Amino acid sequence: MAKRDYYEVLGVAKGASDDELKKAFRRMAKQYHPDLNKDNPEAEAKFKEVNEAYEVLSDPEKRSRYDQFGHAGVDPSAGGGAGYGGGFGGFGGIDMEDIFGSIFGGGFGGGRQRANRPEQGRTIQQNITITFEEAAFGTEKTIRVIRMENCFECSGSGAKKGTQPETCPTCRGTGQVRMSMGFMSTARTCDACRGTGKIIKEPCPSCQGYGQVRHDRTINVKIPAGIADGQAINIRGEGDHGKRGGPAGDVILQISVKEHPIFQRRGNDVICHMPITFAEAALGAEMEVPTLDGKVRYTVPEGTQNGAVFRLREKGIPHINGRGRGDQLVYVQIEVPKNLTAPQKELLKQFADATGMKNYKNKQKFSDKIRNYFGG
Repeated sequence: MAKRDYYEVLGVAKGASDDELKKAFRRMAKQYHPDLNKDNPEAEAKFKEVNEAYEVLSDPEKRSRYDQFGHAGVDPSAGGGAGYGGGFGGFGGIDMEDIFGSIFGGGFGGGRQRANRPEQGRTIQQNITITFEEAAFGTEKTIRVIRMENCFECSGSGAKKGTQPETCPTCRGTGQVRMSMGFMSTARTCDACRGTGKIIKEPCPSCQGYGQVRHDRTINVKIPAGIADGQAINIRGEGDHGKRGGPAGDVILQISVKEHPIFQRRGNDVICHMPITFAEAALGAEMEVPTLDGKVRYTVPEGTQNGAVFRLREKGIPHINGRGRGDQLVYVQIEVPKNLTAPQKELLKQFADATGMKNYKNKQKFSDKIRNYFGG
């Protein structure tokens, strides 16, 4: 199952401060700690998910990589932390004694009201396919995004122009209806306003009272040089508009790179398999080698063996987060001729007789090993 967005897990906006992250972690940790949810089999998994999210977002370096590339930008094990191990140890710098003290000291059901608070817009997932060269050197693309935007007619209020939403008389604007049971109190979402704390008596005809309408727009995206297949780009603020003054969501652009007919990628190195003839390998030859920058001349030395690797410096993929490039590795494949004519075979026999074994050191060593092993 795909991991949820870490900001969504903690219930905070993308630009949340360290203090907001800490408060969100405290709240979620209290809500899902297994010691308080022994009858809920999902509590431990939720608690670990919250801890993983905070471990990444509370670390400035990890958070920066996550904001740029999503889950692919951070080590999958980085958020594992200590996990739930029982007791009241520190998770991500949070004192769990302090968390539980606030629970038992303040009573149950004393959480803050959330009605009418700004709500961040939804993050939109997009996919794009680029060529091998575009991934290597970077490119700029125009993508189409269908997103929810605040209604121009009512400025996002959902109420008909000239009118305003009214405070819900049932919950008095809190969005929740509370019920007391002895020393405990519980809260549920208000049915009258569906938790918004507001009642719209005259809905806006343009958005039908929703406050937002669907728009189709295009975005120009710069794809950095060196990006790899499967990585993602986070485009800030281009997702759905937020509600009640909340920030817009993002667009996460997932990158797919087409296969190349000549090259393969290994890290930041480019791999190329180049066939040469037996004569070229034996005598040496000047070859034209394809690279991402065009053809280059390279002299294959005489006596080159099958499987030899030649390195072309700085002809690979640029480093996405730094300077310089990888190399190009050229793997030599000696092609043995087929369907020889009788005269050609005769010439090869003469060649073999003339060279004998003195020019085949590896074959001679192998023959000696066989002789020594079998006592021949």
